Amino acid sequence: MKIIDLFNETYASLTVNKVRTGLTMLGIVIGISSVIAMVSIGQGAQAQIQTSIEGLGSNLLSILPGVVQPGRGIVSSGRGAAQTLKNEDVDLLRSIEGLAAISPESSRRFQIVAPNGNNTNTTVTGGQTSYGLVHNLIVANGSFISDADDRSISRKAVLGATVAADLFLDTDPVGQAIRVNNVTFTVIGVLQAKGAAGFSGPDDMVIVPLSTMQKILAGIDYLSTITVSVADKDQINDVRDQMISLLLVRHRVAEPDFSVISQADVLGTLSSIITTFTLFLASIAGISLLVGGIGIMNMMLTTVTERTREIGLRKAIGAQKRDITAQFLTESVMLTFVGGVAGIALGWLIATLVSQFAGIATSVSFSAVMLAFGVSATIGIVFGYYPARRAAGLNPIEALRYE
Repeated sequence: MKIIDLFNETYASLTVNKVRTGLTMLGIVIGISSVIAMVSIGQGAQAQIQTSIEGLGSNLLSILPGVVQPGRGIVSSGRGAAQTLKNEDVDLLRSIEGLAAISPESSRRFQIVAPNGNNTNTTVTGGQTSYGLVHNLIVANGSFISDADDRSISRKAVLGATVAADLFLDTDPVGQAIRVNNVTFTVIGVLQAKGAAGFSGPDDMVIVPLSTMQKILAGIDYLSTITVSVADKDQINDVRDQMISLLLVRHRVAEPDFSVISQADVLGTLSSIITTFTLFLASIAGISLLVGGIGIMNMMLTTVTERTREIGLRKAIGAQKRDITAQFLTESVMLTFVGGVAGIALGWLIATLVSQFAGIATSVSFSAVMLAFGVSATIGIVFGYYPARRAAGLNPIEALRYE
């Protein structure tokens, strides 16, 4: 049978009952579109998280108090509870070669109140001038914390973009007073918006001098984090090893009572979670592909029964088994191919609408589209093979007698 004749017969067979053909393809369309949408949302979220983390600063190492327990992730490090990092540790770490900047930090959550009565509960971070350098912060209006502010234990504050909008709406906050834990601070600057960056980004934060945070607001003598920017990313592992060695001697412990986390560690953990969750959702969506494949098999078996006399007539005039097999297998593959194309278009549309209206980044990759085509073609072959072989195996005499 010529290829053109094969496709003409396939088209004629599938368009005889358009409703049944459309309903049969619906399972494939829904399955493919769901997988495309889920994978694109997952890939987009992963790219957005990577961009946000890299936007926090380059080549960063974060030293956290406490120990990250295996299997429990970074969030189990004991941050806020352990008190193993001191200001003296920072002076010791400055001696390491290869450091671009080092930022001692202390963070707590406080209620912030503006003169107009607006208030918000957010993170207040005590830092030094190096905090802005390490975390790649840009001041949109006013100025940042200076070394003189830290030495004099001044009551000055720099607001993140979100905090400034929550407290002062459209009014310029610079020069205004705010109350943090019943202590009055003067706003000297507002940061440029950076977008979401993990659980607590710089937009939703207030930065004050480290000395003020420790001695006035929190009444502590330890640090929440020491963040280090490494000059050369190729030296990150060497710098990490040196920091661990120096702090072990400084703390007089055999095992670290602190944890050193890199951007790669954070990104790897979050990416792993998102990938697993995306695969989980895609697997659930893929169940509809199985249902669609079963629907195709059911339709093809019904078609074989309806066309038994036609099959007998073809075999009687010389059609070979391979011709009958090719005919029905082509019909099955064509069903899944058309359904796959429609599913990819629908999945692309869903991903675009989600990005447009829900504000969730999506990314439809070429590999996901090719995977969808491959899956749809495979379903057509797998679920169409049995009906095709059954049709090819019919006895021509019995097929001609079939009523």
